[in-house]
Amino acid sequence: MAQRHTLTRYSLAITGVLALALTGCASGGDSGSDQNTLEKAQESGTITLAVASERPYSWVEGGEPTGATIAMHKKIFSALGIDDIKVEEVEWNSLIPGLNAGRWDVVSAGMSILPDRCEQAAFSDPEIMYTTTLAVPKGNPDDLSDLDSVKKAGDVKLAVQSGAIEEGYADDLGIGDVIKVDSATAGLEAVQSGRADAFALTAVSLNWMTKDSDDLETTGAFVQEIDGVEQIGAGATVFRKQDKELLEAYNKELAKITGDEKSYLDLVEPFGFTAENLPPADLTTEQLCAGDLG
Repeated sequence: MAQRHTLTRYSLAITGVLALALTGCASGGDSGSDQNTLEKAQESGTITLAVASERPYSWVEGGEPTGATIAMHKKIFSALGIDDIKVEEVEWNSLIPGLNAGRWDVVSAGMSILPDRCEQAAFSDPEIMYTTTLAVPKGNPDDLSDLDSVKKAGDVKLAVQSGAIEEGYADDLGIGDVIKVDSATAGLEAVQSGRADAFALTAVSLNWMTKDSDDLETTGAFVQEIDGVEQIGAGATVFRKQDKELLEAYNKELAKITGDEKSYLDLVEPFGFTAENLPPADLTTEQLCAGDLG
C-alpha cells in the first residue's frame, strides 16, 4: 500500500496566503490572457489534476495516474482535445484551496458534493454514489456495524479523514472520541496500531484497501442517517467557479458516460465500482449543494 505524498506543515500554512495572492490567476493563467481555462487547456493539450491518493478513486502508481476518476477523466478530457493529464498528489484539505489558488485546474478525487464545499467551488454533475463502511481489526471485536453502533459503544475510538464527509457525520452524531488523520492510509494504520478501534470512509475505498489485509476487515456498507434523514453521498469532479466553460464542456461529455450503464462500468468496474455506484438520472448537483436530501 503506497503512502501518498504530503505537503509540509509550512506549505499548508501558507495555502490561504497563496489563495489570496493568486486569485487573479485562478482562471488558469496570466491575468493578461483573454483565454479561459478550457481554451488554454485545449490549445496546450494539457490539464493538471489534483488527487488525494485515495484508492480506488485516484492515485499514482509507477509514476502513472490511475483509478476510477482518472479513467473517467482520461476519456472526457481526450474527447475535449486534451490528452496530456498531469497529476499532483496533495493532502485532502488542500484540494479546494489549491484549486482556487490556481495550482491545478481540476480536483479528481471523487469528492462528495456538500453545501459548504459548493460555496467554495463548482461541482460537476454527480459521478459516483457512496456508501460508508468501517475498517476494524479482524474479527470485529467491538461488534460495530455503523456510526450509530460506534456512538452506542461509548468506549470506541473512531478515526476519520480530516475534511471527509465521515468527519461531518461523526460531528453531527456527537461522537466524542475521534482522531483525525490526513489520508486513508493513515486511517488504516491507526487501526492496525491500536490508536483507533475503527476507521470510517467510503465503502469502495476501504473494501479495496483491505481486500488483501491479514489484520483488518470492513463491517459492511451502510447509508448513515442523521436526524432520521439518510445521507445521500454523491461524488463529483471539482472546478473553480469562474471556469464555467470548462465545467459545461465536462458535464456534456460526462453525460455520455453516466447516461449509459455499460460505458460507465467499462471505466469504473476494474476499480471495484458497480452499477450501484451509478448516480440516478434525477439526482442533481443543485439538490446536493442545497442540502436537499429528502
